[in-house]
Amino acid sequence: MASLASSLQSLKISSSPFTHGSTPLSSLSKPISFPNTRKPGLVPAIRAMKTMQGRVVCATNDKTVAVEVVRLAPHPKYKRRVRMKKKYQAHDPDNVFKVGDVVRLEKSRPISKTKSFVALPVLKRSDLGIPMESQQPSPPGEE
Repeated sequence: MASLASSLQSLKISSSPFTHGSTPLSSLSKPISFPNTRKPGLVPAIRAMKTMQGRVVCATNDKTVAVEVVRLAPHPKYKRRVRMKKKYQAHDPDNVFKVGDVVRLEKSRPISKTKSFVALPVLKRSDLGIPMESQQPSPPGEE
């Protein structure tokens, strides 16, 4: 035992702050933190899916319509685009929408536990003043 102790003392272990765990935490270097480069107010927050378009599938409740929104999303395993359907409850204050109507859903404050969208009518091309190709006159010489 004595020879082991004398051999350890003869090794002259370099003094390290971590030897025997006697280092106070205040003397350790602090991790480098990077300054916040994004300034608030300059870059707007990204808000996905503020408006959606879907078809009314249920209009029996008062001031509420159930709207089915269909979107294309890649399949998790096969990566092929598949149709994903989801039903949303939307606020219809005047009960104007019937089953089968195409409506636009716009995000709003929560109206109830399940309703946070307002149903709005979809503007058709004719309402915008843009004629559809079937309504445009054909040029002379083509039939």
